[in-house]
Amino acid sequence: ANDPALAAVIADAEAAAADERAARAARWPKLDTGVTYTRYADAPALDVITPTFSFQSPRVFDNDDRVMAFAQLTQPLYAGGSITAGIRAASEAARGATAEQARAVADLKLEVARNYIAVLRAERGLAAAEASAASLRSQVNDVQVMVETQSVAQSDLLAAKVSLANAEQQRLRAENGLRLAQVAYNRKVGAPAAEVPTLDQQLNGSVAASSSLVTEPVEALVERASVTRSEVTGLKAQSDALAARARAAWGRQLPQVALVGGYNHLETTILDREDFTSIGVGVKWNLFDGGEARNQAASLRRASQATSHRLDDLKNGIEYQVRAAWLGVREADARVTVTRTAVAESEENLRLSRELYGAGLANNTQVLEAVALRIAATNNTSDAELDAALARLELQRAVGEL
Repeated sequence: ANDPALAAVIADAEAAAADERAARAARWPKLDTGVTYTRYADAPALDVITPTFSFQSPRVFDNDDRVMAFAQLTQPLYAGGSITAGIRAASEAARGATAEQARAVADLKLEVARNYIAVLRAERGLAAAEASAASLRSQVNDVQVMVETQSVAQSDLLAAKVSLANAEQQRLRAENGLRLAQVAYNRKVGAPAAEVPTLDQQLNGSVAASSSLVTEPVEALVERASVTRSEVTGLKAQSDALAARARAAWGRQLPQVALVGGYNHLETTILDREDFTSIGVGVKWNLFDGGEARNQAASLRRASQATSHRLDDLKNGIEYQVRAAWLGVREADARVTVTRTAVAESEENLRLSRELYGAGLANNTQVLEAVALRIAATNNTSDAELDAALARLELQRAVGEL
């Protein structure tokens, strides 16, 4: 609703639809009307001189001026196929513009999803950084007590404080990264930049919508994508439109036949009447134009062939996209299983390290490494879960069902 780039694509599609209606209107009769007023310095008169007599009429136009009005109705009868081909070209162009609109909508959805997941990733990153800083702050307090009782060396306290300072720095970076991710997301959906979006942390909708795709064979998905992807439809329509324009250009070299009916009014003083009606058939044939129409048709045919080659390349690219997205889902799912186990193990490792350190059976470095391992395991789990959700959306986009 708020993306200006999508609005531009929609306007292009509406313009293409209007072009199609304009092309179809070429089959209908055309009615032209007009009126002219002319003022003469000295209006002419009819002067006839023969050996037997002479005659001079009154002035042809009274008061040295005249008014002439006309109405003409033209109905094309034959245009060498250029009108039919022009309608076909405009229709294919409109179909291509509609396909381009569908592509833009799908790309926008995926882009919003990426921004959405980027916000979730930043939120989880900040939570992990805050947890890390809290753990290290607790460790600093514990080591401070132990130093005061001379249970451990002063170097343990210094190392813990350095690790805490690094953790605080990471927390500040994560906090800033979250604000930037929120601004980017708000910009894409048209919300105020300072607004804090409320998002679905579990991404249940995206997982459910693509669950069936994950279980299908990749060959079936590739075949489906070659039919459903709007890019394929758009390029095919573009190729057909260029071919139709080539036929229209060639048709303009053939005779153009039209039925013409007219009405004229001429203000005069010497004719027996001032109103005239007529009907007739007109033929126009451009016998030589220096090869303009022929070369223009050849250019459009070659452009159509070039688009067909691009279509073949696009189909190959779509196959790669589907296979890459399908493999990405499987990889992310496998990472989720592994990393979730690692989180529980890292929590237990940190707990044991602290107990051993408090009992004098482990050194300070072991505790700090345990904190680092837990933050890494937490981040890896978040990344795997979010990557799995995004991979499913990318698979939907690759198949053409987003």
